Amino acid sequence: MVQETTAATTFPALLMHHARVRGARPAIREKDLGIWQTLSWAQVAAEVRRVASGLAELGVRPGEHVAVVGENRPRLYMAMMAAQCLGAIPVPLYQDAVAEEMAYVLQDAEVGVVVAEDQEQVDKMLEVSGRCPALRHVVYDDPRGLRHYDDPRLLDWEALLSRGDERAHRLPDEIDGRIAAIRPEDTAAMFYTSGTTGKPKGVVLSHHALIDRARAIERFEGLTDREDVLAYLPPAWIGQNMFSYTQFLTTGFTVNHPESPETVSIDMRDIGPTYYFAPPRVLEGLLTHVTIRMEDAGRFKRWLYRRAMGLARRVGDRILDGGAGVGLLDRLKYALGDLLIYGPLRNTLGMSRVRVAYTAGEAIGPDLFVFYRSIGINLKQLYGSTETSVFVCVQANGQVRDDTVGPPCEGVDIRVADNGEIQLRSPGLFSGYYRNPKATAESYTEDGWYHTGDAGYLDTDGQLKIIDRAKDVGHLSDGSLFAPKYIENKLKFFSFIKEAVAFGADRPEVCAFINIDLEAVGNWAERRGLPYAGYTDLAGKDEVYALIRDCVEQVNADLAQDPKLAASQVSRFLILHKELDPDDDELTRTRKVRRAFIAQKYAVLVEALFAGRTSQFIETEVKFEDGRTGRISADLRIEPAAVTRPEPLKKVA
Repeated sequence: MVQETTAATTFPALLMHHARVRGARPAIREKDLGIWQTLSWAQVAAEVRRVASGLAELGVRPGEHVAVVGENRPRLYMAMMAAQCLGAIPVPLYQDAVAEEMAYVLQDAEVGVVVAEDQEQVDKMLEVSGRCPALRHVVYDDPRGLRHYDDPRLLDWEALLSRGDERAHRLPDEIDGRIAAIRPEDTAAMFYTSGTTGKPKGVVLSHHALIDRARAIERFEGLTDREDVLAYLPPAWIGQNMFSYTQFLTTGFTVNHPESPETVSIDMRDIGPTYYFAPPRVLEGLLTHVTIRMEDAGRFKRWLYRRAMGLARRVGDRILDGGAGVGLLDRLKYALGDLLIYGPLRNTLGMSRVRVAYTAGEAIGPDLFVFYRSIGINLKQLYGSTETSVFVCVQANGQVRDDTVGPPCEGVDIRVADNGEIQLRSPGLFSGYYRNPKATAESYTEDGWYHTGDAGYLDTDGQLKIIDRAKDVGHLSDGSLFAPKYIENKLKFFSFIKEAVAFGADRPEVCAFINIDLEAVGNWAERRGLPYAGYTDLAGKDEVYALIRDCVEQVNADLAQDPKLAASQVSRFLILHKELDPDDDELTRTRKVRRAFIAQKYAVLVEALFAGRTSQFIETEVKFEDGRTGRISADLRIEPAAVTRPEPLKKVA
């Protein structure tokens, strides 16, 4: 059934193909009021046609940008499909972005029509509409709270369908004609980069680029139309869009939309996805919940869990890969552990049916990666970016390691430049940055290879190892290697640490900012009868500093075992008085640290760390969800951490 779609080379053609060959099979499920509602492929295709006719009635033309904003909702997905049926270009926006951020994209892409999920997103559109002269219509899905809105530009979903039905009656062949006119090299979608170093750029991707990469992975993993996928991450992120939209339309499997972000874990257990994708931050959050639950368990359960996990870390990964080199006794012990610990744990995580799981978006800590594989979850790393249609390198079954992202995918060529930067050629490369030919030209070498901006190398097995972003990899003042992301990931493996930012380039030592995980540390504090009034209060307590110092020193002991990074142990740290937040420009919308911005914003703290001070006063402006601003001030403590002396190399006789 997988090969049946090879003749379809655009997303609208794929949709209509699935409606013909698997029309009665479930395409999309959505949980609403606790009940899963199912739409078949035939139903999805029929509704998309109606929406496409409605958008055409609103004047949407081929090549025009149609913005889509909200949580993962079937109607928003169908709006993207409908736009593509007209030859228009969907532009997903991050639903948690403030209105000002959205205004930039609406202006840059000259968006004329926005399809929004609910009142919150409609309000943002109306707030910035005066600065977006091209914006002429806002279609909304959920009408709650919008009854008394009388702006003539607003249109609810049902009204859009009615307009579409009227137009289809007048022009019955219009949609088929529009679909037939679309070519594989035409633009399929535009995604805005997360903007770690400046204003976001519109990444233009063709039907061919996206579909080619999806098909390569379909063949690589043997994906079928029987897979179940959970769509729970922002649709504006290319990672989620590839898994729950591009691959959904390419392979024809079922996508499941949770009821809300708060019910994802429950809904995941309902569905039991077979094909799963999560960035490290989600996997870290899941592990934090597990750790908290085990801390609250009885003494015997905690003992049993620790013993079982010790065995899993030793042999679990090898058993997952076939069991080579694992003795009979360890196999029996692992089977018992699977019955008592690992199996129930996978069920709690909603991963009992997972056949293939990927993580990407940023580097994952080795310990975190090994944890999931050790309990029987086939978690693999992949490497790619928005500009490469996600898939550049993928780990193969039986060849999964925690320190690589696998070999190049089918059709991808990789080379490492003299400065250590990874460069590549791929059928999935973007068409360019929207209205930015200079940035497009700068992203390629003179001989046509794409600059990834990442530093790494291909090992002797042909697997790619990523060290860090090329611009972030540096050296201490003594010439020792400094890779901040590697250190930060090791710190974030601890459930008590939510975020970390390491500094040390051209400095004599490494220092770090720490964000505690309020849930994990709060639970820890409550079990010890330690009262606190909020994040700032908890972060400043002596007991919490001692807890975090122990985590830092464990990382230092681990770094001491690596000759290349032993000098990068954390000498001093502080716990920030506030959580790093995308609304304060400290993180991107995909929760990547904007290190340069943080270093500039908190320069007084950075200097205090390296000057050897014991404290530093700081006052910071913060933005609230309703757009208001305020200030938070604190006198932050700066603590030293013990550095482990590397063991001397033993002489060989």
